Amino acid sequence: MKAAPLPDNEPERLKALQDYHLLDTLPEEVFDEITRIATEICRTPISLISLVDENRQWFKSRQRLKAEETPRDQSFCAHAILDPDKVMVVSDARQDERFFDNPLTTGYPNVVFYAGAPLLDSEGHALGSLCVIDNRPRTLTENQLLSLKSLAKLVMAHFELRKKQMELLKKQQELDEANRIKNNFKFFLINHLNPTLRTMEDQIEGLFSSDPAPEQMARVRSLKESGNELKTAVENLMIEKQ
Repeated sequence: MKAAPLPDNEPERLKALQDYHLLDTLPEEVFDEITRIATEICRTPISLISLVDENRQWFKSRQRLKAEETPRDQSFCAHAILDPDKVMVVSDARQDERFFDNPLTTGYPNVVFYAGAPLLDSEGHALGSLCVIDNRPRTLTENQLLSLKSLAKLVMAHFELRKKQMELLKKQQELDEANRIKNNFKFFLINHLNPTLRTMEDQIEGLFSSDPAPEQMARVRSLKESGNELKTAVENLMIEKQ
């Protein structure tokens, strides 16, 4: 068995994959529908949406396969992502030096035929593949290969839409948190700081009405000016928080 070498852009590719937040997520009907269509078009018992992580390939969708993931060094899709511009076709894995002794060929699920269309993001990173599998030698027609590539593009379109929706949700959550903080601050100004300022004003006015000594008058005036400045600052803050 020959494990696939790492792509030249492996660090960037892994970062791109992580940014989609797809790994270990629950099944989604839209992706299961695509793998069902791939199975029907290519007339194969198994079809997968496979994402190639650092040490494994994980299946976002799978038709007629029990495993949720397999080791990367056994992955056919790890080979498929090395040539992002074409569908990788293995007509008979038993005759291919890369796969003839692969545990996925010699044991369950007995992969003999494999065809995988890479899943490419807008930057050209191959995240994994949409693949179809059979346990007997096969070929695909040109139309089937074109359909598989089209379905792979559809998978990526849904990945991008899902990513945008998550980004919008995160921004909305950040906006909601900012509004919560603003409202809490406004509540503090209205219900705590304003009453305190009014009490200070009353106390300062009381000092003026008590006829302070001449040597105290300068300090009382200074205290009143400071209170007025603080009151103006709070009023401005309340206006900004509207």
